Amino acid sequence: MVLLIILTVLLVVVLLLLMRAAYRRSVRIRNRLQMDRIFTNISHELLTPLTVISASVERMNAEEPRFAQDYALINLNINRMVHLLQEILETSKSQSGELKLLVARGDVMQYISRTALCLEPLMTKRKIRFTVDCEPQSMMGWIDTDKLDKIIYNLLSNAAKFTEEGGTVSLNVRTSKNYDKVRITVADSGIGIPKEKMKHLFHRFYDGNYRKMKTTGIGLGLSLTRDLVYLHGGTIDCESEESKGTTFVVTLPITKESFAKSQIDETYQIDLDKPQSFILDFNAVKPQPAPVRKETDEESPDEDVYRILLVEDNVELLMLMQTLLSSRYHVTTAHNGKEALGLVEQQELDLIISDVMMPEMDGNELTRCIKENPNTSHLPVILLTAKTQESDREKSMRIGADDYVTKPFRMGDLELRIRNIIENRKRIRREFKAQTVEESRLKARVASPTADELFLQKAIDCVYAHLGDSEFDRDAFASDMGMSASTLYNKLRSITGLNVTAFIRDIRMKEARRLAQTQPDLRVSDLAYKVGFKDPKYFSTCFKKEFGLQPSEFLEKSNSL
Repeated sequence: MVLLIILTVLLVVVLLLLMRAAYRRSVRIRNRLQMDRIFTNISHELLTPLTVISASVERMNAEEPRFAQDYALINLNINRMVHLLQEILETSKSQSGELKLLVARGDVMQYISRTALCLEPLMTKRKIRFTVDCEPQSMMGWIDTDKLDKIIYNLLSNAAKFTEEGGTVSLNVRTSKNYDKVRITVADSGIGIPKEKMKHLFHRFYDGNYRKMKTTGIGLGLSLTRDLVYLHGGTIDCESEESKGTTFVVTLPITKESFAKSQIDETYQIDLDKPQSFILDFNAVKPQPAPVRKETDEESPDEDVYRILLVEDNVELLMLMQTLLSSRYHVTTAHNGKEALGLVEQQELDLIISDVMMPEMDGNELTRCIKENPNTSHLPVILLTAKTQESDREKSMRIGADDYVTKPFRMGDLELRIRNIIENRKRIRREFKAQTVEESRLKARVASPTADELFLQKAIDCVYAHLGDSEFDRDAFASDMGMSASTLYNKLRSITGLNVTAFIRDIRMKEARRLAQTQPDLRVSDLAYKVGFKDPKYFSTCFKKEFGLQPSEFLEKSNSL
């Protein structure tokens, strides 16, 4: 009896667990179908405004053709968005069984060849050797150009993503012995696919080692490609070896008899001059070279023109920011944090604007390297990111970022952030200029001094220690500070607006004024020698330029008080 009760209880528990699992599965399916419908609706809604934008750009191009490069940049990104939305739509249709085939008669080999060659700009951009070989070069058959176009684009663009510079990608097309099928082979010399990931290769949202190749993707391409191949009644296979490359082989039927009557369009003629591939027209949007900056004398730098380093791996966004900011600032560009760090060490800069997510070295790591280095810690950093979580912003600010802008952003907002940082620097410079040496030294001794305040205190103390030494110049100053003359110049200019020689002179002039106020009986020559001038006449010229009075007049005025 007890055993019967136990078995009954176990049976009930098992049934409850099965019912719970079935319920959860039905909820997941229902939620997935609901999400598919949401994605489909959103994609449709987004395609309409993109069409309006595209039409508006065409009209502006006709009326103001001098902005052709800007229009090309806009159209390039419109095309990218359209392609992504279409991929989402096709995937949703495939999942719901609504994806339909419609084949037409045309030259299969010519169409495949021309469509593949349209991706040559993408291969050129990534410095990949790309070959297309079709044998025979021409053969008639029945294909759905829209679906075949997506198959070719997805396989070739995927190969390009996972092939490093200098590698190879090839497309080889052959017919079967009976000329009833085409065999499309896409091979690359890329990083390959680990064995444990091969079984998930055609799953939706498969990540494909995007992080390893420092690229992006949403994981729909190969899943959609497989669905499109199966829709044709074809096959798709993949062979891969890590560090050696990957080969995809697609076999598609091309005879009229291979398709149902409802899948055949007798009236449509394939236009070989209009392959539907999503083309990356990089030739139309070549980056503008950075403006050439004339070397200026360190004694008289151009204080009004700030030097900005833009760091962004997206070529189009980098180009756009460079174009818009170059009218006001000297702009240098880098494509990743590692490249940027090299430029920071080599060039005179006032501000860095960097994306967060980049290959080689991301924006957070770049900021950390800049802020932890005493030679570059004075440089303000604005980070740009698509991450909107407050925790991400806090992480970047803790590392030392001076500002944080989330994408998408308006250029006007970014320019406002730049101006705010510059105006703050100018305010600090004005305050330093108005302060006495003692006031500057006291300010640097606050409870929690910043890195800039500590540096400034050290610099003032260093000059003050050599105040009467007329031979104390920028090289001796840099040596005492333990840094190169160029680094010392960059930091002083950033914090005080003064070059090295002007900074030394400023400290000497301020001390001369203090001595003239406290010791009005001093002779002008003695005053000059005390603050490191060996020529009293030159000292008098500098003093009048700084304070509007000859030192003799200032001494006389102080003596009368």
